[in-house]
Amino acid sequence: MGTVIGIIRLRSVRAGQQACPQGVAEHHQLAKYAPNAIPTASTTATPKARKRKGISASPWALSAGGGREKRGPNDKRGRLIGRTKGGMNTKLHAICDSQGRPLNLFVTAGQVSDYIGARALLGSLPDVEWLLGDRGYDADWFRNALKDKGIRACIPGRKQRKTPVKYDKRRYKRRNRIEIMFGRLKDWRRVATRYDRCPKVFLSAIALAATVIYWL
Repeated sequence: MGTVIGIIRLRSVRAGQQACPQGVAEHHQLAKYAPNAIPTASTTATPKARKRKGISASPWALSAGGGREKRGPNDKRGRLIGRTKGGMNTKLHAICDSQGRPLNLFVTAGQVSDYIGARALLGSLPDVEWLLGDRGYDADWFRNALKDKGIRACIPGRKQRKTPVKYDKRRYKRRNRIEIMFGRLKDWRRVATRYDRCPKVFLSAIALAATVIYWL
């Protein structure tokens, strides 16, 4: 028994809309809502560079209080829309079971690191023996956290690692199940191309599509 973790970028077509007052990271469990607060941090770019590129100071911080604040027309913190090489998009982090059925969904801005999604989904991992993930999740803290939970990681090491990491290559081939899951979700036009400005509405549409496809 094992689970698979992965990410996908979803294209956003309404980048010029006014920011939504919700936070900039949304988490959804198909069984129940369970938002996880994660620490805030600023990007490595300078304030002037962030203003020039249209990047918010804290693109992946979860708003705990939900209070309103004054924001400019170019502030994208409330919409989970990030600027990447491919344009404006949103990143979907997901966990699926051994049969490729989605269990947990987490949405962040497009430029957010994979580690943020891994940290947010770590607390909701089911009691399994293996976790499969691509090399984007190769981090010592993540491997140690999985070990503390009694989960064996099947994650290839990054190329810049001085010491290669051994992993089960035969088992790692099963990671294609989450890619197939993402492909089926993108068959829904509203999921493949984001039309909603509010991240909660967008995440709810993804959860609805996942429920109809896999759980009904």
